[in-house]
Amino acid sequence: MVDLATDLGRGLVLANPVMPASGTFAEGLAKVVDLNAIGALVTKTITAELRGGNPVPRVSEVGNGMLNSIGIPSKGIDYFLAETLPFFRQFSSPLIVSVSAPSVEAFARAAERLNADGIAGIEANISCPNIEEDGKAFAMRPSTTEQAIAAMRRVTDLPLWAKLTPNTGDIAAVARAAEAAGADALVVANTILAMAIDIETMRPTLGNVMGGLSGPAIKPITLRMTYQCARAVSIPVIGCGGISTASDAVEYLLAGAGAVQVGTATFLRPHAMTEVIAGIAAYCERKGIARMADFAGALDTGMREPDVMEAAQ
Repeated sequence: MVDLATDLGRGLVLANPVMPASGTFAEGLAKVVDLNAIGALVTKTITAELRGGNPVPRVSEVGNGMLNSIGIPSKGIDYFLAETLPFFRQFSSPLIVSVSAPSVEAFARAAERLNADGIAGIEANISCPNIEEDGKAFAMRPSTTEQAIAAMRRVTDLPLWAKLTPNTGDIAAVARAAEAAGADALVVANTILAMAIDIETMRPTLGNVMGGLSGPAIKPITLRMTYQCARAVSIPVIGCGGISTASDAVEYLLAGAGAVQVGTATFLRPHAMTEVIAGIAAYCERKGIARMADFAGALDTGMREPDVMEAAQ
């Protein structure tokens, strides 16, 4: 039996490294998938306030991926604690609550409210716009990343994950800032800002014009970012972006991820997460690996240091 356990810090150990990406998972999946078999359960992002979301259309297919501009519709934290949290308490898989806020102070207030029984950790969706920085996402800059995570860290002892945005010029610097502020793990990464146009209607395919690109099309980019972040920090990195199969997940694990999130693939195949779990176990068995943790980060780049004579030339 292969040991798929993974330690994501602050005492949070998952039975396996697979979980849903925020926004691609809800209570209805329990009708077709054994949620106790998933490493962790990550909620759709919630906000303190009521939000109606962006104008329709909110989703558009583009080649080998999907555009979405949902706009984080939310019934608020009060509703989540009273109505949604009790549903998830019936499952053994740890529950991670994804939260978004428009300011540093609001992030702190939300984190404090989530110190509740049945919540195993918080995923800070700092890929959202910061009203104090002209709408730029918190995770676009090391400084605002550090401010948001530090504010949350001061009010909660729960495991705290920082979900980074790929829409930044130096994701490794942002990763280091999140670690310095007290994040226990990083989720790398959210969707890539993109757009598409319907040439017949001459209109954008999304009601909000631009949205986030997800699916297989972004995997090479977020895989590279996962590799860079894993080399830049000492806390666990959770790879996210275009993971559809066990092979995709293994690539992320080899690149240094301690766990992975499956998103868009679940819309197409509701059992995608359990298929990925089984496939990782089969890979380990085929390679004679007893513990998944033994090969995580074991990428062989083929690079070597130049010898003395080469360096002198």
